[in-house]
Amino acid sequence: MSNFADAMLNWFDQNARDLPWRIAGQAHPEPYHVWLSEIMLQQTTVVTVKPYFEKFIKLWPSVEAMAAAPLDDILTHWAGLGYYARARNLHKCAVEVCHKWGGKFPETEEELLSLPGVGPYTAAAIAAIAFEQPAVVVDGNIERIVSRVFRIEEQLPKARSEIRAFAETLTPNTRPGDYAQSLMDLGSGICKPKKPLCGECPVSSMCKAFEVGDMEAFPKKAPKKVKPTKYAPVLWIENNQGKVLIQKREEKGLLGGMMEFPSAEWREQSVTTDEMKTLGTRLIEELGLGRFKHQVAAHAPIKHTFTHFHLFLHPFQVTLIEDNSPRLNWGQWVDHRELDSYALPTLMTKVAGRVLEEQKSLSL
Repeated sequence: MSNFADAMLNWFDQNARDLPWRIAGQAHPEPYHVWLSEIMLQQTTVVTVKPYFEKFIKLWPSVEAMAAAPLDDILTHWAGLGYYARARNLHKCAVEVCHKWGGKFPETEEELLSLPGVGPYTAAAIAAIAFEQPAVVVDGNIERIVSRVFRIEEQLPKARSEIRAFAETLTPNTRPGDYAQSLMDLGSGICKPKKPLCGECPVSSMCKAFEVGDMEAFPKKAPKKVKPTKYAPVLWIENNQGKVLIQKREEKGLLGGMMEFPSAEWREQSVTTDEMKTLGTRLIEELGLGRFKHQVAAHAPIKHTFTHFHLFLHPFQVTLIEDNSPRLNWGQWVDHRELDSYALPTLMTKVAGRVLEEQKSLSL
């Protein structure tokens, strides 16, 4: 279906999105920019990514600059973008590119797959966009387009091998980078999940789902699993100078390497208000704060949704009355007005916002 690729490229030449990490038709886009944007765009929208990308390029204009930066700086400026393992792998990858590849990204899919944080999709995207390799690039947008064009009945995720096989028949040897990006743009603005704009689609005449009129039925998806809900107390520990205690999470696991307000284990068992207060009190004792004179106030719970579960955190404000900044064998005291300078994930930013907002309302 070479006419399919031709139609897409002609459309792309006229309609390509203006994005800071690419120029349509450019022979050799900067591989560092392509890699950074593709890592940021995983599980994240273009609108969200654009200011982060521009900030990162300003702070670290080259892969060498990023490799030389402390990981904590990367995590701090990544805060709010989510899926924080990406930020840790971003730094690892930059270091490996500099140490193993002399500061130049490898050009083939196989070599790119050896880099930290680079999976099959990202390797194909970098190979195609940055190095004009005829790689088969398949992201969520492209899955949707291909499944509609060929009206693939198999459900995701089982359908992915079939979708890739069909996508391979469409991928051209010339301008594979622009072709991949044309499909990304088509899926973002025209071949949308709901109410696709088929009248504006350059390949609707080749689309079997459009011919039948059931575009929104594709791709077929298995029923979503119900997400479990977890619960836990979290402590906002404040002294009389307006400083709060934060600590660093373990490098591995969810939100690894990020800063947090101390919380108990997140557990699925729902608890009553009184039981949550008991858990909060127990956490205060476990952290060694019970020996200091303090007051405790409960704040309204915060809901946050991760990929695989919902979380309700119940903030307890622990105000130390006499000791300004007791020395503890964990954590650090920071001015609450300077929390933006630390690698707080969105979840913990919500906690800070809730406590400070309710403090303000009480003082009015």
